[in-house]
Amino acid sequence: MLFVFGGLLMTSCSKEDNDDTPVDPPTSEREITTELEVKDFVWKGMNEIYLYKSQIPELADDYFDTQDELYDWLETWDSPEDLFYDGLVAEQDRFSFITDDYVELENMFSGISETTGVDYRLYRFSGSNDIFGVVRYIVPGSNADGQNIERGDLFTKINGTTLTVDNYRELLGSSSQTFTIATINDNTVSETGEEVTIAAQTLTENPILVKEVLDVDGIKVGYLMYNSFVADFDDELNDAFAEFKAEGIQKLILDLRYNGGGRVSSATRLASMITGQFTGDVFAKQQWNDKYQAYFLDQNPDRLFNYFTDEIDNDVAINSLNLTDLYVIGTGSTASASELVMNGLSPYIDVVKVGDTTVGKSQASVTLYDSPNFGRDNANPDHLYAIQPLVYESVNAEDNVVPYNGLIPDVAIEERISNLGKLGDPSEPLLAAAIDAIKNNRRFYPEREFWYSEFKETGFNSPVYQRMYIDELPDTGGQKLGAKLEKN
Repeated sequence: MLFVFGGLLMTSCSKEDNDDTPVDPPTSEREITTELEVKDFVWKGMNEIYLYKSQIPELADDYFDTQDELYDWLETWDSPEDLFYDGLVAEQDRFSFITDDYVELENMFSGISETTGVDYRLYRFSGSNDIFGVVRYIVPGSNADGQNIERGDLFTKINGTTLTVDNYRELLGSSSQTFTIATINDNTVSETGEEVTIAAQTLTENPILVKEVLDVDGIKVGYLMYNSFVADFDDELNDAFAEFKAEGIQKLILDLRYNGGGRVSSATRLASMITGQFTGDVFAKQQWNDKYQAYFLDQNPDRLFNYFTDEIDNDVAINSLNLTDLYVIGTGSTASASELVMNGLSPYIDVVKVGDTTVGKSQASVTLYDSPNFGRDNANPDHLYAIQPLVYESVNAEDNVVPYNGLIPDVAIEERISNLGKLGDPSEPLLAAAIDAIKNNRRFYPEREFWYSEFKETGFNSPVYQRMYIDELPDTGGQKLGAKLEKN
């Protein structure tokens, strides 16, 4: 919920309420189009709760005196998107976004997307605009599953057209995609003449891709490849830890190399599954914009903390391993909630990071809808716009934040496209490096290959790509903390 705090507007997530001080319609003759309604909602949502509100002069509570003044300014912007990205988002903000279809967004938060089932990373040839793709894995149960395409395969064309920096979005967004398969030898990519055609489908991807128990010199080591923090799969994640617990594993390798983030509550539960001995202790602290931070400190200071827990929301007990160390595989695709787990656990247990430097994102966001309280209920039926602004920065119990340029690995090793290996196999290079770390056998790993550079990856055009988000708007007692505009 949100409230009126000294001259300001507020919201509520849970009840239908009218603003305590509603703004009268402007006195001037003005057509209130749907687009203007959207722009008005966008400004008021950002004014309400945006983390970097203080850095945007136009978001100040006293910048506009009347609703008409706000309308005049909003009408200078060509579209809600232009307003949002060019007028209201701070320069350092890489992650806030706007969508014109919140139903699609909600599906993505649940792990539902339109996909062929081929998860890939795109690379750009040095000195060229041409790019090629490398298959990282095939989503089980997808249309690609069972086709003649697998991890480690390369592709250079989609639907017969060579991939370039100019056309990859259109080609990889096709409803049916024919992959021209290629191989690599001596740093040369050559087409095999084989093609694989796969239709896209609406699919719910299980983020738990690989789960194994390995024997490492008599030590039972659990290996879990987990690709997204999706709350709908928290029970299944808990079941995986029940299996690890039953097996009596002594060490855990958590593979987050392709995990771009997701829900904060799921990250908190995962950290609690890994440990268990810290229930009730602070896992992470939240730092909101000035007004929200002051309000919570005064009214509900407990709201500013995420605590280790011993249960999931449905009162299911968490299966905890009580580990004192953790080995995490991360890469340049590892972001947000994945980094939260590493950062949040580091004051309590030894977290050994294996792989490459992570993305560097410590801020959480929330979905705002065009409704009186910015919640989903009673949203404006004339459009499906929503915004997903950053609302707080997360730090760990020792007030350490994930660096903007990412978490640096303790054991540095990169995925090499010429030798990806099989996921979950002890000989797969990154897993092998983690096993070496468990055995205290640190060794030299190959340096970066320079004949190509990383370009994009699966999900690059998704609004939830590398995002971390909370479940709902915070409860502020029925009040809004944003600006209150004077009547005309």
